Amino acid sequence: MSDSVYRSASMDDRMRSVNEKYEVERQKRLRRDGLSQYARISDRLPKIAYDPFNPIEQREPKRDHVTFAFVGGGFSGLVTCARLREVGINDIRIIDRAGDFGGTWYWNRYPGAQCDTASTVYMPLLEETNYIPTEKYAHAPEILAHCRRIGLHYCLYEHALFHTDVTGLSWSARDRVWHVATNRGDDFTAQYVGLGIGELHIPKVPDVPGVERFEGRSIHTSRWDLECAGSDPGGRILNELSGKRVGVIGTGATAVQCVPELARAAGELFVFQRTPSAVFARGNHKIDRTLFAATLQRGWQKRMMANFAANRSDLCPEEDLVDDGWTSISRDICARASDFGSGLDQPGAMTAAENEINFQYMENVRRRIDITVVEQATAEKLKPWYGLFCKRPCFHDDYLETFNSPTVHLIDTGGKGIDRIVETGIVAGGKMIELDSIIYASGFEAWTPYVHRLGFDPVGRKGIKLSAHWRDGVRTLHGIHIHGFPNLFVVDPTQGASLFSNITHNICSSAEAIAEIVKYAREKRARSVEVSLAAEKEWVQLILSGDRLLGSSHCTPGRYNYEGQALGRAAQLNAGYPAGASAFFDYLSDWCCSGSFRGLLFG
Repeated sequence: MSDSVYRSASMDDRMRSVNEKYEVERQKRLRRDGLSQYARISDRLPKIAYDPFNPIEQREPKRDHVTFAFVGGGFSGLVTCARLREVGINDIRIIDRAGDFGGTWYWNRYPGAQCDTASTVYMPLLEETNYIPTEKYAHAPEILAHCRRIGLHYCLYEHALFHTDVTGLSWSARDRVWHVATNRGDDFTAQYVGLGIGELHIPKVPDVPGVERFEGRSIHTSRWDLECAGSDPGGRILNELSGKRVGVIGTGATAVQCVPELARAAGELFVFQRTPSAVFARGNHKIDRTLFAATLQRGWQKRMMANFAANRSDLCPEEDLVDDGWTSISRDICARASDFGSGLDQPGAMTAAENEINFQYMENVRRRIDITVVEQATAEKLKPWYGLFCKRPCFHDDYLETFNSPTVHLIDTGGKGIDRIVETGIVAGGKMIELDSIIYASGFEAWTPYVHRLGFDPVGRKGIKLSAHWRDGVRTLHGIHIHGFPNLFVVDPTQGASLFSNITHNICSSAEAIAEIVKYAREKRARSVEVSLAAEKEWVQLILSGDRLLGSSHCTPGRYNYEGQALGRAAQLNAGYPAGASAFFDYLSDWCCSGSFRGLLFG
């Protein structure tokens, strides 16, 4: 359809034409290797897989006992253990392979890194620590500093084990404790154990020939090379890249943030793209903290988080207390749905509105590219041709403008990805591009088996391994409890709220529930708590009855839809509460407040 005919066509005809284009672009990117097209940096580039930020400190192995041990020092571990402190649990131990608290924000120190959900709902425990973010979307150093603030505020550093990997976890039925072993020789026990390894845990690279052969500097964005890149703590001063030919592999959320900073520093920047991101305006700005503080009332952050979830769950609340890119989309859907006759109660109104707003937003982002990017050929290559939530929407004010610089080159691979890496650069589309440095903005391993990402295989009652229990997919109650694994808690969005636009709210909800359960068990002098098999089965069937999968097989391949692979039963179980995120948060809160903890067995 020509441009003139397209512009004069009806909405239905235009949507039909665009959907045909989406399918063409999807077909270009389908691959047989699916998730296996990536490899861990520890396997392909072990020299850059280490911690570049803190040296490993020698210590004596632990041979003691703690009430609660938590694997993971990111938001999950910090918030859960903070809530446990609040209910009187003092002997807590957090174990993490990093050199400090922070999780994702410990590792992600690349230039330009910041959250893409409003800081006031993304950064946890703001009210509890009496902190107000400095920006609408905080940059990485501020978020990392806040993680340390939480650790200090709740005295979580006291027993923490950093630069430590758990290698074994087994349940003792006789003593009703977990035995924990690590790579540092630790062998201690814990009455309760929490697992919070996070979604952004294991950095990956394209599994293409020659990764190890490159003779220049290889950098992964989650292992930022401070010596090579010469960045300051904010990741902005990159003197060592001055005059150099730098290649960036990836155009997802990470690249969208770091490309503008790298472009200002490098002599020439080559951005290797397989699938372009949908990049909307961010509109970041400083927060007037004095003015903001004057408006706050007790419980302000919980109200904002609940309002964000209500908006993102299409509940159409009257207010938008957060007003970020995510809630703006939701508000537009609600406004459009209200235009359909009798409004939100009309059958199909929300679905029709979602389809129309989805189409309009993607049209707007392509129009924004035409307006912003001067060179037409580059503009066309930057246009995303897929549905709005097929990939995580990106928000940035400088990314698109960066491609107007004569020193920045978009290397579009037509959906195929790079061919190979050689000693002096990257081959893409059969063309060799010489480089001094390669930066992998290629993200993290996702959707591989949980135990594979965990790095050890917990052994529960009667010697059953978690990998065996989850052979056919994840089976839990509320995404937290696992039958056969007493006193073990998982903090993960899967089979819970699955609110991926604000992971923090998922964590906070689970953390509060875990603290209430442990408090109840101590009051009842119970030494163990476990979900019944019947309750676990009932929850799994409830999850399967809904349609809350993150991705769609109709989308262009990517992280959200298993790189376009067919969804088996295991994938279908990686879903959320059928009634939506906001409904789940309310349900779990009511479940805890009831005091009965239906489905759990205390002994």
